Amino acid sequence: MIFSHRSFRILVGCALALAACEQPRTQVAVQSDDFGDPVRIGQPPTRIVSLNPVTTEMLFAFGAGSRLVGRSQFDLWPDSARRVPDLGNGLQPNVEIVLGAHPDLVILYASQDNRPAAARFRAAGVSTLSLRTDHIADFRRTVQMLGAILRDSARARAVSDSVFRTLGRVRAATTNLPRPTVFWHIWDAPLITIGAGSFMTELVDIAGGKNVYADITGPSATVSLEDVARRDPDFILAGPQGVQKISEDRRWRIVRAVREGKVLKVDTVLVGRPGVRLGEAAVSLANLLHPGTLH
Repeated sequence: MIFSHRSFRILVGCALALAACEQPRTQVAVQSDDFGDPVRIGQPPTRIVSLNPVTTEMLFAFGAGSRLVGRSQFDLWPDSARRVPDLGNGLQPNVEIVLGAHPDLVILYASQDNRPAAARFRAAGVSTLSLRTDHIADFRRTVQMLGAILRDSARARAVSDSVFRTLGRVRAATTNLPRPTVFWHIWDAPLITIGAGSFMTELVDIAGGKNVYADITGPSATVSLEDVARRDPDFILAGPQGVQKISEDRRWRIVRAVREGKVLKVDTVLVGRPGVRLGEAAVSLANLLHPGTLH
């Protein structure tokens, strides 16, 4: 999934005027995506390839799943997405295979790895939309941009408002609770964790916890097991494979949370992307860290 790859912070403004969403269909507004490439908002696209799980989920939430003619191998939610043709990797995609789906819009994650592909799609006459989705605030911006492109700003607002209402409910429920410290286990060799530059740290905060590596400014970083033990987290959050690796590797016994059986299994598809289930992800984390808090 996308968060397992190295993250890139592309400081490009994406100012989207909501008024543009209400312009007549014949009028073309021009915005910029996170590569600074122009995005012409005119007639809604009818053949979309989404190589970003976040935007694929959003398109289905908008009721636009029938417009999808391709996705990445990681786009597995909702179940309807599995019926969309799998066009391979979302990073450094096979341009020829994607063009073979005859899209009128290709949506990419705004990683430097995808810049060459975006340029080739545009050279072939296909519009692209490259968006960085590293923070919860990026979710709202992405929803607004897709709403403008699909000419459905009302649906975009409804999706966004629903997510942020749930996030607000979780934050309110956990505000006055003790804040246990957590370590995010993302990858094992090398050992990779999540830093302050990721929405996953924001989710932990909303859920009533504190990331022991919140002092790392980037989205992720390689750390040592000895340093994890030194920081002494109350809990470890890991996916199913991570939980298994930790339980089988006796070296992890130097970490108190492991010795005390406080390794919590998370649904990585749910919590690993800032998509339309952000609120649900926050609820799941809050119930792991503070059982019975939310229902």
